[in-house]
Amino acid sequence: MTGDADMAGTTGTVETADNADISGNTDVMNGAGGAAARALAALKRYFGYDSFRPGQEGLVETIMAGRDVLGVMPTGAGKSVCYQIPAALLPGITIVISPLISLMRDQVDGLNDAGLNAAYINTTQNPDEQGMVLAQAAAGQVKLLYVAPERLETERFRRFAAQVPIALIAVDEAHCVSQWGQDFRSAYLGIGEFIASLPQRPTVAAFTATATERVRRDIVALLGLRDPVVSVTGFDRPNLYFDVIRLENKHKAAWVAQYIAAHPQDSGIVYCSTRKETEALAETINRTVPQLRAAAGGGGAEPGPIAVAYHGGMLADRRGRAQRDFVTDRVPVVVATNAFGMGIDKSNVRFVIHHNMPESIEAYYQEAGRAGRDGEPSRCTLLWNEGDIVTRRRLLDTDNENERLSPEEREVVRMSRRRLLDGMIGYCRTTDCLHRYMTRYFGEPDDGRDARCGNCSNCQSTFETIDVTDIARAISMCVHDVNQGFGSGKIVAVLRGSRAQDVVSRGLDRCPSYGMLRDVPEARVRDVLSQMATDGFLFISEGRLPTVHFGARAGETRDEGFRYEIKRVERRHGNAAGHGSTSRRGVGVHGVGGPGVVAAQEAAELTEGDEALFERLRALRRTIAQEIGKPPYIVFSDKTLRDMCAKRPASPEEFLAVNGVGENKLNLYGERFLAAIAESV
Repeated sequence: MTGDADMAGTTGTVETADNADISGNTDVMNGAGGAAARALAALKRYFGYDSFRPGQEGLVETIMAGRDVLGVMPTGAGKSVCYQIPAALLPGITIVISPLISLMRDQVDGLNDAGLNAAYINTTQNPDEQGMVLAQAAAGQVKLLYVAPERLETERFRRFAAQVPIALIAVDEAHCVSQWGQDFRSAYLGIGEFIASLPQRPTVAAFTATATERVRRDIVALLGLRDPVVSVTGFDRPNLYFDVIRLENKHKAAWVAQYIAAHPQDSGIVYCSTRKETEALAETINRTVPQLRAAAGGGGAEPGPIAVAYHGGMLADRRGRAQRDFVTDRVPVVVATNAFGMGIDKSNVRFVIHHNMPESIEAYYQEAGRAGRDGEPSRCTLLWNEGDIVTRRRLLDTDNENERLSPEEREVVRMSRRRLLDGMIGYCRTTDCLHRYMTRYFGEPDDGRDARCGNCSNCQSTFETIDVTDIARAISMCVHDVNQGFGSGKIVAVLRGSRAQDVVSRGLDRCPSYGMLRDVPEARVRDVLSQMATDGFLFISEGRLPTVHFGARAGETRDEGFRYEIKRVERRHGNAAGHGSTSRRGVGVHGVGGPGVVAAQEAAELTEGDEALFERLRALRRTIAQEIGKPPYIVFSDKTLRDMCAKRPASPEEFLAVNGVGENKLNLYGERFLAAIAESV
């Protein structure tokens, strides 16, 4: 957990699995009397925070009352705390199902540092080491045990699970049970069967940052959640600046290098679609950035590499070293495929750049969400072009098949992924606010806020558009003509006047809209139809034969004043250095900072003397981290250091009042940090 401040702009809903709304202050949410006080005391004791973030408290109390939950919370909102606090208080052990070894290690390190006994079992350990951990867990010496989903399939672990008192099973990155995640980790499909096989079923808590309504239903069904409380915290991340730049491939590397050169104090992630691109771009950054900084008068000599590559084809030890160098701030930038990042807990990532368009909004939200976990202003930039779309469509049809699924099921998954890709394409081409596009995609209703957030490229910039109003009206008319009974391919065929046998035999050539767009290129009609679906004018059903239906905004197309546009050319974006700065000083953030970003900036402002102390405390944190062999953020987050600078504690009691300082960390680090603060007075 990084920071304790409420995330501005978030909203929350709590519902049962059948969507019956329930109040957050009902008996269900409150649980037994005293649970709330116990939970709050544990939060202060272990993590040093006086209050829960939005959405956390209700989930904690519900779990402690023994009821299943599904928590959908944005990255950085503190999902882990929702099961870590119950784990500390409930009798028995908590099994945490986590997808990545690196995530296990970092979370276990952080929990032990906070005074909570945690351990993991994974492939980095030999059988004897694994046996020792299982013996400690069986003896009650471990409160949280982290395992990968594949571990649940082993006979040794199943015997262990059948013999120990399990209070809670927490499933992290729970969206992986749905179609979007099955190719990432097919073993997630076996979690429900493992839970059902236990002699005594424990409480089950599932958590994710990316879950549409369909994915939520998948999670509930495939994990076998029993009458769960589903808590959905608002998806918007107001501290993130979203930027979409249309750029040809030959210019992308130069743009990335310029941006990194202009932000020497920032840590960031650059995502590439292929292993080859990852290696090449990391090499380009390490060669070019020092030259750019030298030319700008900032000196070209660097003490070490600026960027490291990370992808699934690297040897495990090299891959692990790259990640550790990034997480421990030895290297400020990692260039990676999508094999990197899920569950990365590094709190001070200031930018995430996508060198290529991802395959879905879900994937993009997960990866972009690595930025700004501490609530500080950060930037998420997507570089794309039409070639990315072609590449993604080709990969979609050639990806490895999931052997757990039948051919018919695989085809359904493939069709679903096509629609996910359409949503991503819509994000690149939309003229709407990018924050609103994202929240609308995840099913969050508009709350009456101004349509222009002021903190994304669409709201801050101008760009050329194409008026496609007539095309949109024609599509809407055709959907009506065919009685919402056909898929997008048929809609396009009818509108373009196709004489194909299946069009004529069904009498679709007699529709009033037949041939209305005969002179419009097929690709343009498909693009507009897809954009209308992502913007809520149309809805494409799930299933083997998806059909096009009217969406919630369909009626707008009949309005006299209706106007519909799509992007023609991305706005003139200038150089990478001048836009999107995450600096704390100067006028605004990202050029014209939006309300959420400005608020975050103002809250974090320090005096000149405080800044000097902050740098001194950062240096001390780095020294301690090197001594204990852990990432600096595990010692204290940047936000906690800034609170130290503001409060300047002079005693252990005052040090405990700093947000993010718990009892164990006071004992471990308090004396050295108090001494550093005293010397600065």
